[in-house]
Amino acid sequence: MKEKTPYIRVGTTYYKLIERPQISGDKTLTLTRWSRETIIHDHNKKYIFDIPKYDGFCCIPNHLNYQKTIENFYNIYNKIPHQPTLAKVTVEEIPFTISFLEHIFGKQIDLGLDYMKILLEKPTHILPILCLVSKERATGKTTFLKWLKEIFGLNMTYIKGDSFNSQFNSDWASMLLIAIDEVFFDRKEITERLKYLSTTNKDKLENKGKDREEIDFFGKFILCSNNEDNFIQIDENEIRFWILKINPLKTENTEFLENLKNEIPTFLRFLIDRAFSSTKKSRMWFASEEIKTKALQKLVFKNANKLEYKMVELLFEFFEANDDKEINVVPQDILNMLNRMFKQNYFTRNDVRNILKDKWNLEPQKNGLTYIRYDIDYSGNFYQNNSVGRYFPISKNFILTKSVELLN
Repeated sequence: MKEKTPYIRVGTTYYKLIERPQISGDKTLTLTRWSRETIIHDHNKKYIFDIPKYDGFCCIPNHLNYQKTIENFYNIYNKIPHQPTLAKVTVEEIPFTISFLEHIFGKQIDLGLDYMKILLEKPTHILPILCLVSKERATGKTTFLKWLKEIFGLNMTYIKGDSFNSQFNSDWASMLLIAIDEVFFDRKEITERLKYLSTTNKDKLENKGKDREEIDFFGKFILCSNNEDNFIQIDENEIRFWILKINPLKTENTEFLENLKNEIPTFLRFLIDRAFSSTKKSRMWFASEEIKTKALQKLVFKNANKLEYKMVELLFEFFEANDDKEINVVPQDILNMLNRMFKQNYFTRNDVRNILKDKWNLEPQKNGLTYIRYDIDYSGNFYQNNSVGRYFPISKNFILTKSVELLN
């Protein structure tokens, strides 16, 4: 039997298909440029004639009817590692999978199964940005990502937040799933880019030392964060994020991922045979009301009240550290302490004044008077000196009430 060649020629360039071993014991397939001379040296001149030749690359996802060659183009999208079983499957045959998806999606389990079915059967369809958040440990967020990786194989990648900020995107631009772990995007422009990519079907492929190239884009983003309150900047009209608060797993099973992996072929058959529980209501399939969660509402509220939230946290810390029943401040005092306590801030003195006057209904002194001014030193301790200004008096009880409203 003739040995399969590990080389291909695309256009006029030769590549070698290399299986790179990983710590997990798995292997990843990489396409590496290989010179014609090296191939001849390692084999012989006749060997070159048996190497498959393609006109170019394409990236066309199809999980159930996969083709490596499409009209003499080499498909860089990869075949998924597991194929569905042939026999019909009942829920009872995939207990670990159903239990795990119920844990991740909660009451939205049917929508979660629809999400998985779309990934499998309609990989180019636009889907919401799925966000898994929890302050707690051992919630299964990482297990969910690993399980998706087992299902979709080389068509899923993990990137860090700073990689997403980079202009170079060649390592994830042709992927079905892009998982970003430990997310903290504190700039609005990052959110805007994420929103754009989640709904576009085109993007510019950028690689170091190469010209930008327009490509089809069908990537779906999954964000994981330990920060439930402000891991990303979004506003109250946001409809592209599906945010799930993940609780800790009730029991710890060291073989749980292995159990999930064993059920993948039967789970894929279950998804194929299962009818959608929802109908397409938007370009992202789901209606915004369907995927609205308390976690989303909490994030929107915290974003909308970010400055107020930080001011309350600052003043709460002050009253915890001091016996004072009241503090007198001018807006600049608050701003100085915020900049010390939270490092980077994009607020202005006027923003602080608006909170004090318009939201808190506090009134400054009619004339400039002497008062004790507080600030924070570089070690994080409060210190005082005398100052003059039209200060706002703020009581401890007022801040305690606000902290109950905002911080809980």
